[in-house]
Amino acid sequence: MTTLAGKTALVTGGGRGIGRAIALRLGRDGARVGVHYGTGERAARETVAEIEAAGGQAFALRAELGSPDGAEILWAAFDARAGELDILVNNAGVLGDLARIEEVTPENFDRVFSVNTRAPFFVTRLGLERLRDGGRIVNVSSVLTRGYTQPSSITYAMSKGALDVLTATLAKQLGPRAITVNTVAPGVVDTDMHAGRLTGDTLTWVESASPLGRVGVPDDIAGAVAFLTSEDGRWVTGHWLEVSGGTLL
Repeated sequence: MTTLAGKTALVTGGGRGIGRAIALRLGRDGARVGVHYGTGERAARETVAEIEAAGGQAFALRAELGSPDGAEILWAAFDARAGELDILVNNAGVLGDLARIEEVTPENFDRVFSVNTRAPFFVTRLGLERLRDGGRIVNVSSVLTRGYTQPSSITYAMSKGALDVLTATLAKQLGPRAITVNTVAPGVVDTDMHAGRLTGDTLTWVESASPLGRVGVPDDIAGAVAFLTSEDGRWVTGHWLEVSGGTLL
């Protein structure tokens, strides 16, 4: 893997779970990493501290991406600490209530879409003026958008499906600037998003869904993001990369 020295990255939701693993990996590969958080300040600052302890550079920045002006607040905080951007990872997301369509409330629907769809759209839109030519955008989606449908996850899956469209469209638009845009689509990953759920029969079922026989961990996803954001990933764009241990086989 080639180095990211001299590059600046921004990872939304970078203080916990998959986002934390991505931030740590990009920092280890040499990037200066902006670690965004919404409410988990302590976790974000711990992530920054871990990157710095390993010899890297990082900074924390706060914005509530579910709010109407969340993207503007995020970039104002970024501009105060950095200039141009090389790597944008739209990772922040919420699962929302597990509910079938007849159980979904308008409040839950709006909350999930405000964080999972509206926020990355406008974060990216405002970020394009800061993103250098040759930059990288990675959107974190889900295998739930293709072939692994779950009725109780309909709202979450729909919100992530919109990211898949964003990836394909922007890849075509930004190609002339040598900016690649890709999606990584995890399966079930052992993070606090699934706290209390991965036990007993549920854990056995999730493990059996992968030919590799285990649940994913955040570092599994971070490795895929590291490839796509590196020079080695320069000829991959508009791609939907399943990172689920073969769940869709």
